[in-house]
Amino acid sequence: MNRKYRKTVIAGNWKMNKTPAEATQLIGEILAANEGKDVSGCEVIACVPYVDIDAAVKAAAGSFIKIGAENCHWAKSGAFTGEISAEMLAEMGVEYVVIGHSERRQYFGETDETVNLRTKAALAAGLKVILCLGEVKEERLAGITDEVVSMQTKLDLKDITAEELKNVIIFNSVQVPHYNYVGDSILGYKSHMGAGSITSNVKSDKTLVVVKDCYDTKEEIETGLKKFGAMLGDNVEVGCNSVLNPGTVVGKNSNIYPLSRVRGVVPENCIFKGEAGVVKKY
Repeated sequence: MNRKYRKTVIAGNWKMNKTPAEATQLIGEILAANEGKDVSGCEVIACVPYVDIDAAVKAAAGSFIKIGAENCHWAKSGAFTGEISAEMLAEMGVEYVVIGHSERRQYFGETDETVNLRTKAALAAGLKVILCLGEVKEERLAGITDEVVSMQTKLDLKDITAEELKNVIIFNSVQVPHYNYVGDSILGYKSHMGAGSITSNVKSDKTLVVVKDCYDTKEEIETGLKKFGAMLGDNVEVGCNSVLNPGTVVGKNSNIYPLSRVRGVVPENCIFKGEAGVVKKY
């Protein structure tokens, strides 16, 4: 893995452990243990039981820890006693969800077909999927691990494209190459989004999106919309694995460094350098 373009992901599946109070305490301990340390090169994810989600989201708010769930159902609603939909998770502030874990497959009848359905539902709700693949002991001893994992990958990702484009206006010669999520956005002429970059279109607190010019006029524009992704001007270049937060506007001919987290308005003919700020090209 080239760490210049991709972060190290550390994801912990809590399984059926920790009460809400214990979850709050553990997240607090993790934050305290890493206070003052540079964790910008890591994506830290805690996938917690359903009853812990609210407590975990609150405890991790504003920190480097992201919260995930351990499963979701493929239906938005219905007579599915004991299940949780992807939309419910998203509204609670969850960013990730584990799907297809070996224990779900072994003990609860999970199949590649249901994994595929859950994955589609999670992506449609704007969640990031941690898809679990792997062979059982007997398959490993039989020497067919590669075949099993290859088949799982094909079935679990059936009819899922490399990029997810929803409610997007795309002008000529736009490039959105690999594993991107682009929702409720406008991509200008010859704009390019690097592999893994996304436009986040819903705020974690579900409030209406406001476009803020943080670098120039300080003006704020209320969109009146709960879903509002990003607007990219002509010839904008977005680096790999960058996240454009709701209400981001990038002026024409500007560049976004890889692994950036962008908010507000980036003026035209500029380079967004993350924590180093924004500089004019010329």
